[in-house]
Amino acid sequence: MADIAVEARGLKRSFNKGKFVAVNGLSLDIKYGQIHALLGPNGAGKTTTVKMLTTLLQPDSGSVKIAGVDAVKNPTSARRKLGLVLGGDLGFYPRASAQQNLCFFADIQGVPSAKRHQRVAQVLQDVQLTQYADTKVSGFSRGMKQRLHIARALLHEPRILFLDEPTTGLDPDISLEIRDLVSRLARQGVAVLLTSHSMAEVEELADQISLIGAGKLVISGQVQDIAACAGFDRCSTFTLTPAQDGLLKLSELLPGAVVHERRPLSAQWLHTIYWPQDQSSAVLEAELKRLFGRLPADYLCRPASLEQAYLAMADRLAR
Repeated sequence: MADIAVEARGLKRSFNKGKFVAVNGLSLDIKYGQIHALLGPNGAGKTTTVKMLTTLLQPDSGSVKIAGVDAVKNPTSARRKLGLVLGGDLGFYPRASAQQNLCFFADIQGVPSAKRHQRVAQVLQDVQLTQYADTKVSGFSRGMKQRLHIARALLHEPRILFLDEPTTGLDPDISLEIRDLVSRLARQGVAVLLTSHSMAEVEELADQISLIGAGKLVISGQVQDIAACAGFDRCSTFTLTPAQDGLLKLSELLPGAVVHERRPLSAQWLHTIYWPQDQSSAVLEAELKRLFGRLPADYLCRPASLEQAYLAMADRLAR
C-alpha cells in the first residue's frame, strides 16, 4: 500500500543457537506521517525488533519492506530510505563544528557534493541549530547534541525515521523542543518509529502504539484500545487518610469485574479503580459522599491514561 512506510511480516529472531527466541512471529505496519511507538518491558524484544527493521540485524525468518524495498534481500538499498537516531554524547568529532561534522556525514551518506552544503544548512535549520553551525560540538549541551543526531539522520532526506529514547536524560524544556521537532517531521509526512520509557511522552506524541511482550505483538492501537484490551476504559483516583480509609469497604461495594488498587502515598492511601465499560462509577461516588459528606478533593474519574493501561497489561506482556 502507498501509505505504508515500513511493513514487517512474521519476523522471528533467536539467539544462542535457537535456545532463546527474542522475537517470534511479529508483524507491524508503520505509515507515512504517523508516529508509531513501540513499548514493552525489558527483554520483550523491542531492541531486536528495531535492529531488524533498520537492517542492523537479519531475521531468521519473515520479511521487512522499507519504502517498498526488501530490507532482507537488499539491506543497503533499504538503509538509504531511513534515518536512525540512537542519540547520546558520542558519534561526532568534538573538535569539529556542527557544520563540519554534518558535511562529513553527508559525504558518507552519499549526498551529492553540489547539494551537500544546501542540505547541511537545511537540516541545521530544521533542528534550530543554524546559529551554532560554526560552534565546536565539544561545546554543545546534551540537548543540542540530540538535535544534531536528528539533523544527521535527515541529511539524505529519508521519509522514515527511527528514534530510540530521544529525550532520555534531557531537561524538560529540551525534551519539549525534541517532541515539537518530531511532531513537525510527522506533519511533513515522515514516518516515525519511537521507543521510549516515558508513557507521558508516548501518549502525547504517538498516533499508534504497539505493545510487545515475550517477543510477540500483544496489541497495536491507541490508548483507548490498549485500555479496552486490559478490560477497562476509565479510572477513578483519590486519596484517603488512614481513618477515612478504614471506613470505606470497597471489597463489599464494587462488583467483581472492577479492579481496585490501594497503595500508601506519604501519610495517606492512594486508591485507583479501573472501570470496565459496562460499570458505572456512580455507586462509588455515592458511597464516598455518604461517608465523608463530599468527594475527596483530589477525586478524579477520567479516561484511562497510557501508563494505567500499560501497567494493567503488565502480566500479559511478561508471559
